[in-house]
Amino acid sequence: MTPGERTYLIKLTNADTIECLWRNHCRRMADYGFDRLLYGFTRFRTSTSLGDPNDFILLSNHDPTYVYGFMDEGLYHHGPMVHWALNNEGSCSWSVLARMVSEGTLTPDEQRVLEFNIQHGVTAGYTVSFKSVSSRAKGAISLAARRGMSQDEADAVWAEHGEAIVLMNNLVHLKILTLPYMPANRSLTKRQREALQWVGDGKTTQDIAQIMGLTPATVEKHLRLAREALNVDTTAQAVLKAAFQNQMFIVEG
Repeated sequence: MTPGERTYLIKLTNADTIECLWRNHCRRMADYGFDRLLYGFTRFRTSTSLGDPNDFILLSNHDPTYVYGFMDEGLYHHGPMVHWALNNEGSCSWSVLARMVSEGTLTPDEQRVLEFNIQHGVTAGYTVSFKSVSSRAKGAISLAARRGMSQDEADAVWAEHGEAIVLMNNLVHLKILTLPYMPANRSLTKRQREALQWVGDGKTTQDIAQIMGLTPATVEKHLRLAREALNVDTTAQAVLKAAFQNQMFIVEG
C-alpha cells in the first residue's frame, strides 16, 4: 500500500458526514480510472425482494438520467452484476458479462440492462459485494471505468491495485453504516428525533411530555410526523428505522 493510500484511509475513517465521505471516495476511485460509482445498501432484504427502494441507502455520482433509469425504473432487478452481488462476496470483473454474452446465457431482461449500460457508456468495471452478518442486510458498490477504458485495462489496474481498492471500499461501506443517512424530505427534525429517542428509552407519551416540557398532544404530533417522514405505520417501526439510519442520538456539531 502506498503512502497516499494510507493517508486516504486515515482521512476516510475521520469523515463525519456521508456527503464528505462519498465526495472524497469518488475522487479517490477516479484516480484508479473508476469515475462513476453506484453504492446501495438495504437492511430490509427478504428471500424474494430487496425491500422498498425508499429504504435503500443509495449513493451515486452517475448522471441522474442513468440513476433514474437503473433504479427508479427498476432495471436493477435484472442487473446481472446485481444478481452476482446478492449471491457472492468480494470483487468481480465485468468480464463475466462478455462471457455471458458469448455463451448466450443472458435473459431478455438482462440483455435490456446490458444495452441500457452501453447507451450510457457503462461498459467496463468491477463490482464489490460486502460481507454481512444479517440475512436481511446487503450492500454492494459498482465501479464503472471511465469512458474509453476497456475491460482489459480495468483488469490491469485491478491486478496492481485491486486489494487496496477493495479495502478502501470495504471501509467506506462500514463507515457509511455509522453515519446519519437523511434522504431529502425524509430527515427528522430535532424535536421528532428527541421524541423517538425517549420512546426508544421506554418512556410513555406522558413521560416524554414532562421531560420535553410539551403537552402530550404535541408529543403525539411529533411522533406522527416522524412516522410520516420515515414512511412507517407505527412508532416502534419509526424507532427501528431511525436507528438503522443513525438519525437517533446524534452528537450535534
